[in-house]
Amino acid sequence: MTTEAQFVDTGLAESLLGGGEPTGQASDTALQDIPRTVIAFVGMTFEARIAAGPGVLVFTRDSRRELEAAAKSASRLGYRGIISFGVAGGLAADLRAGDWVVASAIFESGVAHSTDRGWSGKLLDALGGDARHVPIVGVDSPIAEPAHKRELHRATGAAAVDMESHVASKIAAAHGLAFAALRVIVDPAHRTIPSAALKGLHGGARADGVAVLRDLIARPSQLSGLLRVSLDAYIACCEMERVRQLLGAGFGLTSLAGSGPPPGALATGALADSDLAQPSAVATYRSPA
Repeated sequence: MTTEAQFVDTGLAESLLGGGEPTGQASDTALQDIPRTVIAFVGMTFEARIAAGPGVLVFTRDSRRELEAAAKSASRLGYRGIISFGVAGGLAADLRAGDWVVASAIFESGVAHSTDRGWSGKLLDALGGDARHVPIVGVDSPIAEPAHKRELHRATGAAAVDMESHVASKIAAAHGLAFAALRVIVDPAHRTIPSAALKGLHGGARADGVAVLRDLIARPSQLSGLLRVSLDAYIACCEMERVRQLLGAGFGLTSLAGSGPPPGALATGALADSDLAQPSAVATYRSPA
């Protein structure tokens, strides 16, 4: 179902990841009268609250089928692009919590999927030098250990890792939509993610605070690490709020000069440029059915 981005989550894990009240709300009349142009794909519900805004329809990782259905009908519904937005793990040693990356490509299983050059440039310009234009690698499970992060960086050359960008990039390519990925680092390459924090992520898009507390009680020695992760998450969440306000309607995308990147994986090659301007629209958040 589709609802306005008006909801509150509870639980320790959500707090660690920056959960809180939405920053803005839209009227039903506005939702009906103003078109949407961008689909945002995020991991967690706190990311969905931040991503939601003018010009955007948001899906979490629990709504992949709904995302695919929206992309399939994108031209009829008026959508022109998909953006992967939210937190990422750092793989490059010089990236810290709160640093931004705009994907130059998305790596998965040894191949690279293209990103939209014009839209990515728009994002980089908006951040005014506060973001790096680097490859991101997509994975299906969290990367928690520094040794694993170092190996992934060595094997792919990617500077950051997340669990959504590879999914969104393939869907965008399959349906001729522009694609961009904008991610903020939440855990640097040297940081080990405590098992309690990982337990909280196993419930899907909504963090499981009970699982976090149970694991913390069973292994209290991880409390200091959990507090460090909490601080990193707070920094990343504040950055997400700031940059989302900065980017404004539709994450800076209104219409495309072309049809976006072609289907399939590209190791290199020209990327479709976009005719970019600020749209006027209002977002909704799409929750799992």
